[in-house]
Amino acid sequence: MYKPKVAFICVHNSCRSQIAEALGKHLASDVFESYSAGTETKPQINQDAVRLMKRIYGVDMEKTQYSKLLTDIPPVDVAVTMGCNVKCPFLPCNERFDWGLEDPTGACDDVFIETIREIHKKIVELSHHLAGT
Repeated sequence: MYKPKVAFICVHNSCRSQIAEALGKHLASDVFESYSAGTETKPQINQDAVRLMKRIYGVDMEKTQYSKLLTDIPPVDVAVTMGCNVKCPFLPCNERFDWGLEDPTGACDDVFIETIREIHKKIVELSHHLAGT
């Protein structure tokens, strides 16, 4: 069965989009393939995001993910922008969503956890949408 490819996009591909890729793989790998990318890269994934994803889900993003450019991922069916304060990167796709999430970089753990919970909720909604349920 064909699974749509979903790209989670933000400028730096170090925090929100990385969390979304990890949660997509963790919660919805039976429905869609998850990728993340940006127009710029960072040398490492946001360490607060890495730490909290390990604590909450037991997922080590640094084992399977790294900061990638849009040109580093395959063609996708769905593009989800995280909510960019600048013009969001464009990626050809069949469907496009903007989740309008604030970047929690530099904030306290409670803000990060709220962002992670919101991404979790949106991943579940997206998987229902793509599965037609």
